[in-house]
Amino acid sequence: MYPIGKFERPIDITKDIINNWITDISSFPIRLENEVRHLTDEQLDTQYRPEGWTIRQVIHHCADSHMNSLIRLKLSLTEDKPTIKPYNEALWAELEDSKNMPIASSLKIIFGIHERWVNILNKLSEEQFGRLFFHPENNKIYRIDENIGIYAWHSNHHLAHITETKRRMNWI
Repeated sequence: MYPIGKFERPIDITKDIINNWITDISSFPIRLENEVRHLTDEQLDTQYRPEGWTIRQVIHHCADSHMNSLIRLKLSLTEDKPTIKPYNEALWAELEDSKNMPIASSLKIIFGIHERWVNILNKLSEEQFGRLFFHPENNKIYRIDENIGIYAWHSNHHLAHITETKRRMNWI
């Protein structure tokens, strides 16, 4: 389910596009917190679609995924085209912490990760936006600027899962 569509990489990634993506990444923690802070445990344990994750799992997934993205960024800035370590996000979402823990710890992680992430992103040079990493799961080389767009989309994508679920369930 892609409530905002799939990520589409622009042919030309301009500085304005990058700045918009960084703004989305920067604002994600507060937008997420605003959507979930008043949800009950029962609401947090509601699947956003049949056979899908619960809202709780989506929040924990964002913490896990964005933590990995920050690490990938740092590897790309400090190594020559590193091969990143993929992880099985579906299995991570089935672990005890993702399925049952309160969301507060993941919200803290998201706020901290995004603060550090945006600090780095705002200071990247033109050359650094073009640095690369290899993703073995996709057998693809990614540029840092493209990955910024992917994670701006990722933030908005999962936020839309939550807002659409709240609408569908008449919680708003």
